[in-house]
Amino acid sequence: MAKQEYTYEGIIRELQAKQYRPVYYLMGDEAFYIDKIADYIIDNVLNDTEKEFNQTILYGADVDAATIINAAKRYPMMSEYQVIVVKEAQAVHNMEELVFYLQKPLKSTILVLCHKHGSLDKRKKLAAEIEKVGVLYESKKLKEAQLPAFIAAYIKQKGFDIDQKATAMLAEFVGTDLSRLVGEMEKLIITSSKNSTKITPEQIEKNIGISKDYNNFELRSALVEKDVLKANKIVKYFEENPKTNPIQMTLSLLFGFYSNLMMAYYAPEKSEQGIAAFLGLKSPWQAREYMAAMRKYSGIKTMQIISEIRTTDAKSKGVENSSLSDGDLLRELVFKILH
Repeated sequence: MAKQEYTYEGIIRELQAKQYRPVYYLMGDEAFYIDKIADYIIDNVLNDTEKEFNQTILYGADVDAATIINAAKRYPMMSEYQVIVVKEAQAVHNMEELVFYLQKPLKSTILVLCHKHGSLDKRKKLAAEIEKVGVLYESKKLKEAQLPAFIAAYIKQKGFDIDQKATAMLAEFVGTDLSRLVGEMEKLIITSSKNSTKITPEQIEKNIGISKDYNNFELRSALVEKDVLKANKIVKYFEENPKTNPIQMTLSLLFGFYSNLMMAYYAPEKSEQGIAAFLGLKSPWQAREYMAAMRKYSGIKTMQIISEIRTTDAKSKGVENSSLSDGDLLRELVFKILH
């Protein structure tokens, strides 16, 4: 029988339906979903009175497997369930010994193990025992291409809307740290006008400190449009504000864009839908910029640009560069891209 692959949404739906499992092993590099599931269980399984006697929070560095097993074998007091949450479970000593408890777990215990910044070896017996009786969930980092869809869905869930440029600005500035990204979105929602449910670039500029006119999103657009004046204005702004616009971030984003552009030339179907599907983009509108760039840059030129970005990255780290500043390096790169 095929092993069940759990998703965050599926786990939350089960919990909302009060379908509880004896053990939840939450692991992976993306802490956001691990925390969300654990927090839901902590906040909702027991009422306030039941929590006083039946909810225990442990920390991996302070306990071993035997301590967890002893806690899990206790029966709840005046409650149907007891909840035990082990945070930083990756630090638990002799975790494999948990196998003995999982072979016959108490149905009245809900054991939640939060293993961040890594994963349990699925080939080991512990993983197999968890999958027999409970949930083994891996929380993976989102890819940059998945961020716009995540942002739009989160904002919509809160009863707001966000335009494409504002979405791109947030994704570019914050990146794939979902906890920080959600914090920034909550800030935008809180500071929104009472008469508006739309998150705008102007609001982001005011509350998060990203310039709506001078950012990597606008630089990329200027390069796609081959707008020399606009591109150089942005480079000048970056040079004057290096702390908020580090060259490494700009180079990383440009490298990702032109690498995807190179792949787009090989898409079987050169429509928005075809390119979006080929590149793994969540929405066809994300493919529009690639289609525009394909009209401006040949495949050979794109390969040259990728090479120039690599060279600039090396120089920014001191390789064969003794005098050029980051501003000079970026200005030189932009010239080579546009000409």
